Amino acid sequence: MSALLPLQVRELSYAAGGRGIIDGVSFSLEAGPRTVILGANGAGKSVLMRLLHGLLVPTAGSIEWSEPNPERRRRRQAMVFQRPVMLRRSALANLEYALQLAGVAPAERRRRALAALAGVGLAPLAQRPARVLSGGEQQRLALARAWTLRPEVLFLDEPTANLDPSATREIENAAAAVRAEGTKIVMTTHNLGLARRLGDEVLFLHQGRLVEHSPIEQFFKQPRSAEAAAFIKGELPWV
Repeated sequence: MSALLPLQVRELSYAAGGRGIIDGVSFSLEAGPRTVILGANGAGKSVLMRLLHGLLVPTAGSIEWSEPNPERRRRRQAMVFQRPVMLRRSALANLEYALQLAGVAPAERRRRALAALAGVGLAPLAQRPARVLSGGEQQRLALARAWTLRPEVLFLDEPTANLDPSATREIENAAAAVRAEGTKIVMTTHNLGLARRLGDEVLFLHQGRLVEHSPIEQFFKQPRSAEAAAFIKGELPWV
């Protein structure tokens, strides 16, 4: 079975409603390093992530995964959204349903679902209705739901937005547990502290263009562009 990565993105553009959102972006991503997509409000961070995940179709350019089969590509990546959708069932049943859709055998579903809940610290809430969980608990449940599918690449879109520091730490711990099992993390965030703690490399977007692609420490200590320097200083909007 071939791997998804490396990923090659060439001259990628996307427009909607007559407005260009992503403009001629090119880069490659390797397995291993955790990639953080940063940029000011409207820079195109979430749109780029949705393009990579296949939820949007590029206007121009190409996204080339190493795995040529579209169905296998889809099954070996997952995405957690800023506002995850929970089904009207228990936390455990949310995970088991995702596994059912993925074709996992019934005998294996319960074991994998319970293991994922334990991995994100939600085992005591397995029978709690998912929709009554707190925002941070729902975000951890969404992470567990993605994790239990054993993706090779996991996209996280603003995973700690609007969460308090305690919930943010729990999300960080859960993301670290997922990564420890070999999953490639690609994340957007407006939290620069989170980016430094969880990232290994940065894709910095400005007005839909890729301005920098560099190791995390280099980006923060020696940004190569005026736009990145202004962003780090808080002179550009963060979200």
